[in-house]
Order: sequence, then structure tokens, then C-alpha cells
Amino acid sequence: MALKRRDFLKVAAAGVGAVALGGCGGGLFGRAPRVVVVGGGFGGATTAKYLRLWDERIVVTLVERNPDFISCPFSNLVIGGSKNMADITHGYGMLRTRYGVNVIQAEVVGIDPHQQSVTTTAGTIGYDRLVISPGIDFMYPDGLANLASAAAQEKIPHAWKAGAQTANLRRQLEAMKDGGVYVISIPKAPYRCPPGPYERVCQVAAYFKAHKPRSKIIVLDANPEITSKKGLFTKVWAEMYPGMIDYKPNNAAEEVDIGTRTIKTVFEKTRADVLNVVPPQKAGSVANLAGVVNVDKRWCGVDFTTYESRAQKNIHVIGDAIAATLPKSGHMANQTGKVCAGAIVALVNGDPVVTKPKFANTCYSFVNATQAMHVAGVYQYDVDQKIMAAVDGTVGVSGTWSDDEGTHAQSWAKNIWSDVLS
Repeated sequence: MALKRRDFLKVAAAGVGAVALGGCGGGLFGRAPRVVVVGGGFGGATTAKYLRLWDERIVVTLVERNPDFISCPFSNLVIGGSKNMADITHGYGMLRTRYGVNVIQAEVVGIDPHQQSVTTTAGTIGYDRLVISPGIDFMYPDGLANLASAAAQEKIPHAWKAGAQTANLRRQLEAMKDGGVYVISIPKAPYRCPPGPYERVCQVAAYFKAHKPRSKIIVLDANPEITSKKGLFTKVWAEMYPGMIDYKPNNAAEEVDIGTRTIKTVFEKTRADVLNVVPPQKAGSVANLAGVVNVDKRWCGVDFTTYESRAQKNIHVIGDAIAATLPKSGHMANQTGKVCAGAIVALVNGDPVVTKPKFANTCYSFVNATQAMHVAGVYQYDVDQKIMAAVDGTVGVSGTWSDDEGTHAQSWAKNIWSDVLS
């Protein structure tokens, strides 16, 4: 193996349990363990790769409906115009050729936890352990139900899953007249990437400042205040984009008129030239097929030492779909994927499972094409509360934004894309 599992565990854990939580190894009668991973984002692709790195005996199948990996981190720079879609798009070829992962492009249409099988549009696959990394799907309450269709999202995109909608939102901004109004509606937390909407505001503002200086931005935030890097974003908007951005907290979207691009909140109606509504979010629909969504019908509960579902045995859930105080970020999905992979290798081999996993998270936000700022923290399993909790004194933000931070952010992206896929 190119990388030993124990080397990662030395870094990612503070202690080792005495007893493995069951496993497949003894009951397979010499057959290689089979692990199916559903979802090829930061979490799923990482898990598939590291399972093979740490135990080449495991047969790993990755099921992903999209032909390519498109990174949500850095997708706001496509909207701002300093990156293009090719810059954030990567293939799954190295997972196949270098690591021996069976990559299947297909849609999952059924999961049977009792028969331990996954049914896809390309056939049915049996598993000993199943990992689902379903990402997020969207919730459309009554007033927003008309936004659920693809046709509606062509006119009013959320662009919160990097891909065609990212390019669509960029085109709409380019087509907007100078002096027009861009409106973004931010849902109540939790949602994917806490600083993401505010970074998007910066990117749109940078584009307007350079090309459409008479244009305005209205931010309708369902939250009572900016949810991440509040001081930095507030200062950026005041100093770099004075008079351009109107921030309105406690303004959750209630209704949208698609034809006129008008959005209604409890306080007012606002008409936009470009309307960008990011709906409330929940675990991706695959989680429902697996029966691992909590009674809140929104997120998934897991054992944070293994990421095994609290609702279904032999099914693990990672990434944004988890019900947790952990940030819903690409970096966090990557980290939970590694802990999950290490736990599965231990389980199928009857080895001890790490009891106090520990890892870090970093989120960079670009304020223009080259300057960025970050928030970072270290998280460790709290045995008493049975949650991942921030380690005291480790969570903090950069002092300001800078070109150096932007360089670090570019390096972070290259490194994590390589770690996930290369």
C-alpha cells in the first residue's frame, strides 16, 4: 500500500478502542469484503480512494451519476469571472487506474438494507458495507414550490451544486445591464458552506465594480446575521464595495414570482434583474432510499467514530448530510471520508476502531479575484456527548484578507483535489 492506515490514524486520532464494533472479516469465509460508495463528491471519492490505499483486498465500487467531479469550492470564482468551469472540473480516471476503484456512472434508484444491495440504473450491486455521501438536496416550502422544476431554475438558479447552474448564473450576470439589481436569498442555517453566500456576494460585487459599476446587490438573509466571518465580510463590503451592497437580515424568502423575478419576504417585495434563490437544504435523496434520515426528515445521525448510521447497520453516512455542528464543507467531507474509510478497514479486519477521531477544517473565501480570507478549526470526538466538538482555542479567522491568503487558498484547492482524486 502506498499509505499506511496507521499513519493517518496517528494524526487523526487521540485514542484507540479495545474492541472493534463487529465487522465482516470473519464471516466472509475468505471472500474479499465488498464496499459500495454512493456519491463521488469530496466525501465519497475520498472514502473510495482511501479504502483501497489502506486495504487493497477490499473491492470498492463508487457509484456517481455525474461523469465528472465539479468542485463547489471555487465555483463562486466562476460566477465572478476569474475562473471557468474547466478550472473546477476533474475526472475520476485516477481512481480507476491507480487505485482500482470500480467507478460506475449511474443513478441509484433503490437500497435494500436487509439484502445489502444497491440498485442502480446500471444494475444491482451487493455490499458488505455501504457508504453514502449524498450531499444536499433542497426543500421547497409552499411559497417556493414553483422553484422546484428544472425550467424554473433555468430562470432563477440556486447554483448551490456546482455545474450547469453555476455557468447559467454567470451568463445572467453578464447579460444584465449596468445599473441592474442582483438579489441573493440565503436560507436559514444549517446549509452547505456557511461563508459561501457571502463569498458569492463579494464575487458578484467584484465583477460589478470592474464592469457594471452602477449595479446594486441586495442580500436577503434568513439568518439574524452573517453566519461566518461576519466581521471580515462586513469590513470588506464597506471598504471594497461601498454603497453597492444592501444587507438585510431576518429576511427569509416566502414567495417568488418567476415571471417578474420578484421575491417576497415578511417585510417587503423586491424585484431583481438577476434573482439567485438558495433554498433551505436537507440530506440528499439517496439518504431516504437508505432509510438513514432522522425523524426530523432532514439530516442523518451517525456514530462519529465510524460514521455508521444510527438507523441502519452496515451503512455509513459522511459529508454534508450529517446532522452535526460540523461545518458542511468540502474539507470536512474529505476528513469524515478518511475517518470512515479507516473505520471500515478496521471493522472488516476485526481490528480496533479509533475511539477519539480528530481532524481539522479550513474554509477560504475570496473577496475578489486574488485576495482571500479563511476560517479554520480542529474538531475532536467528545466521548461524553458523543459528538464532534471544536477543540478549545482552535477555531479562528484570518486577521484580514490578502493576496497571500489567496495564494494559500489556491494551494489548498490543488492539494485537496489531488488528495481526493489523484
